[in-house]
Amino acid sequence: MNATQKIAETSYAASAEGQKDHKSGTPTNHDAALRFITCGSVDDGKSTLIGRLLVDTKAVLQDHLAGVQRRGETDLALLTDGLSAEREQGITIDVAYRYFATEARKFIIGDAPGHEQYTRNMVTAASSADAAVVLVDATKLDWKQPLPTLLPQTRRHSLLVHLLRVPSLVFAVNKLDAVDDPALAFAHISAALAAFAREAGIAVRATVPVSALKGWNVVDGRAGWCDYIGPSLLHILEQLPNTAPDTGLPFALPVQWVEKPTAPSQGRRVFWGRIAAGVAEPGDEVQVFPSGQRARVAEVLNRTRQPGGVPAGQSAGLVLDREIDISRGDWLLAAAPEAGSDDFDAPPSPWPAQTQLSCTVAWLDEQPLVAGRVYQLLHGHRWVKARVRSIVHGLDIHTLAEQPATELAPNAIGHVELQLQSPVPAAPYARARQLGAMILVDSASNRTAGAVLLR
Repeated sequence: MNATQKIAETSYAASAEGQKDHKSGTPTNHDAALRFITCGSVDDGKSTLIGRLLVDTKAVLQDHLAGVQRRGETDLALLTDGLSAEREQGITIDVAYRYFATEARKFIIGDAPGHEQYTRNMVTAASSADAAVVLVDATKLDWKQPLPTLLPQTRRHSLLVHLLRVPSLVFAVNKLDAVDDPALAFAHISAALAAFAREAGIAVRATVPVSALKGWNVVDGRAGWCDYIGPSLLHILEQLPNTAPDTGLPFALPVQWVEKPTAPSQGRRVFWGRIAAGVAEPGDEVQVFPSGQRARVAEVLNRTRQPGGVPAGQSAGLVLDREIDISRGDWLLAAAPEAGSDDFDAPPSPWPAQTQLSCTVAWLDEQPLVAGRVYQLLHGHRWVKARVRSIVHGLDIHTLAEQPATELAPNAIGHVELQLQSPVPAAPYARARQLGAMILVDSASNRTAGAVLLR
């Protein structure tokens, strides 16, 4: 069995496995739209691929299609590159979101920029994605070599998708119509991608050959092309699971808005926010962070103000059984065991407060990150000052080796220790995405400086 046949079998397996939740084995809920992003190096064909998906699924109106004609031909990239600067320079700068649907699924696409200086925009898009399609331009690689060297931005974006716990990653090898031997090119590039993924510990759902410009294997399959026998890219996307909310964890809700008393809330304030973990149920005991005051949930309202339990990932309004001081930036958490309880084996607080954080940081600012600098850290809706205690190491994206570092350059990834001025109820990102994710903001410029994932 050659490498291409193995890739085809992997794609078929991914397609079948995608019909079930990858942890529980239960059928995947395809009622919710799949949010996915396209990423990779600049000019790999990301915008063209999205344009092809929109056109071939008949999600573009004729007048819109006529507006992207250039010298008698349709420029598919212009369907997503909407900014004037993008059209002038022929590059993607900001994340463009588009919607389309097939008979099997609804989709929300995020077209992430490939340039290094816009990596922060790619991280923003990936943080809320269910899947990522990493495009690889076959014409930019020495595909005649058995293991061609991948472009740095291909590796960087794949690592960031992995670090951000995007559940599904698909490699799409593009522009194979422009090489002399597409079957050989796909086999060699697929082998290089598989070797990189194994070394980085990245789980890959599928690797598929496509031609975004001509539409080969994007929506409709092209049997036997590149010696690939497997589903098209769209068919793979139709089978991928949505991100499972953290409903099995203790309750946590960052307070975003405090609503003044209204008739449905029985004269009490309503504390609104998107539930970060667990399920909000009437009768649950909660604890306010940072004050530590306790109360019971008298009523839970969903986003349409209907009473009932609300799971993680959805917005909710909580009415408590007594009036206590709560404001935007506070957290409502599952209550910790009472101090002085007769139960000496009582478990610790489910969300302990922390002031010293060991983090993985994707550095996004133009100025390098150095030890000793102070930034504003945003956790949920709570702002605290954070000082960089030390930079433990930086990650070499070419060798994936951890190397000693005194600073993190723009777009670098590294291990950093932070000291906070006041505690936050943080948790490892691998356990809870919402409680383990933070951002660093430059106090002087107010620019987002780094994406922080608690280790």
